[in-house]
Amino acid sequence: MRCRWTSRVSETGGEERSTGRWVDTVAAVLLAAAAVATAWSSYQASRWGGEQAKAFSAANTARVESTRASNLANAETQIDIALFTQWVDAHLAGDERIAMFYERRFRDEFQPAFQAWIDTNPFDDPSAPKSPFAMSEYSIEANEQADTLEATADATAEVARENVQRATNYVLGVVLFAVALFFAGISTKLPRPNLKKAILAVGVLVFVLAALWIATFPVSLSI
Repeated sequence: MRCRWTSRVSETGGEERSTGRWVDTVAAVLLAAAAVATAWSSYQASRWGGEQAKAFSAANTARVESTRASNLANAETQIDIALFTQWVDAHLAGDERIAMFYERRFRDEFQPAFQAWIDTNPFDDPSAPKSPFAMSEYSIEANEQADTLEATADATAEVARENVQRATNYVLGVVLFAVALFFAGISTKLPRPNLKKAILAVGVLVFVLAALWIATFPVSLSI
């Protein structure tokens, strides 16, 4: 009887030692993998933080340039209005010499709209457009440039917001991998084999789910 009991104790002790070695091996692998994944996620969080800063800077630069182009367009519009007003006054007063003086000083962008307006016979046809500024031919390049730059700024700002979210996601990845590290480390300190395996299984599950999630993220690398 004593020999059988001793044999069972020996077998049980052997199984526990075997389980302990198996758990320790898996825990060591998980610790190494989680440490590498934590470092990678930290690096990516830092990289995407830099990307969002660059994108926001580019968006701000585009908005500044858009404002500058818009101000230029407003100034050119004021010049067109002032010269056209003087031309109308001179033309209606019958002073064609002065009228021609102002007409020769019209900006190149204003000339097509002015000529198209004149072709509508505005002084005799009540249905003609009221001024060259109502003509489709009237356009200011600086105004179009301002609109393009504003659209670029909006698109770049959206990219910056996406980069902020990417950096935040990688930070969450760091937290999840740290949790996996915690479970892997504590599993080697527990005395009961079943509890060791349960804690280690939780750590492996957290690591695998976090790794699969992180794998779907875009990657930023310095060149």
